[in-house]
Amino acid sequence: MSKREEYESRTEKYLEPMMEEYHFELVDVEYVKEAGNWYLRAYIDKEGGITVDDCEVVSRRLGDWLDKEDFIEDSYILEVSSPGLGRPLKKEKDFARSIGREVEIRLYKALNKQKDYTGTLTAYDKDTVTISIENGEQLEFSRGDIALIRLAFDF
Repeated sequence: MSKREEYESRTEKYLEPMMEEYHFELVDVEYVKEAGNWYLRAYIDKEGGITVDDCEVVSRRLGDWLDKEDFIEDSYILEVSSPGLGRPLKKEKDFARSIGREVEIRLYKALNKQKDYTGTLTAYDKDTVTISIENGEQLEFSRGDIALIRLAFDF
């Protein structure tokens, strides 16, 4: 297990009971380097949407625990936030709750001279994702070919 995976996993294990306590959902935890800085991010959600106060409560408790445990070697910035409208589908529960909803798929390499697809998520398993596009055609993509899949949103 890489350091990144270890940090994410330990943070998730700490947050899970807190999420149950507050009736929140832990959407994702990521440890990433951006513009020379390390970030530890926890994305949380709840029915009706997450508030700034919700993020603050989780951030304070998580920050105190991280200071006490001190298992992350690098200096980093802690962020707790909502996953936002364009949240990626990563976990089994993300796919399950998105069946029947419109999703955007971006591929690593073009398929039929196209890298971006939008359609209704109709099926998924550990290896594939299937969407129905406007003309009713079913398109099946290998998970390994998908760079990003997220809920589509219109403004």
